Amino acid sequence: MRDGLLDPRAVLLHESAPDRTAAIRRCGRALVEVGAVDESYVEAMLERERSISTYVGEGVAIPHGTNASKEAVKRDAICVVRFPGGVDWDGEQVTLCVGIAAKDDGHVPLLAALAEILLDPGRARTLREATEVSQVMKELT
Repeated sequence: MRDGLLDPRAVLLHESAPDRTAAIRRCGRALVEVGAVDESYVEAMLERERSISTYVGEGVAIPHGTNASKEAVKRDAICVVRFPGGVDWDGEQVTLCVGIAAKDDGHVPLLAALAEILLDPGRARTLREATEVSQVMKELT
């Protein structure tokens, strides 16, 4: 994956959320906090989720904004937010959210790279069970 996409400050491994809306908001805040997106992008992530679930399987969701929210993206970035207690995601249990912010069509190669990692059971497990930021950085950079 491209250098600079994942700021270590956007790796949050001990979060909790009462529901998927709160979980998505936490992902969005992580992207705002590292300067990747404007505040409005968080609402766009929720709007995307209302139109189609970002759950991808194996306890992982990949929340991202709508096409209309591209102007809220300052730079391509991802965040990794782990919810060890799990979050109900419309009947599925999510323990790992990988939030994406991408300008233009930057999300396409990002999603492809993430899919490659998450389809590898060992690497996906490492991310789901990570307790150290360095473990996540090693897998994703």
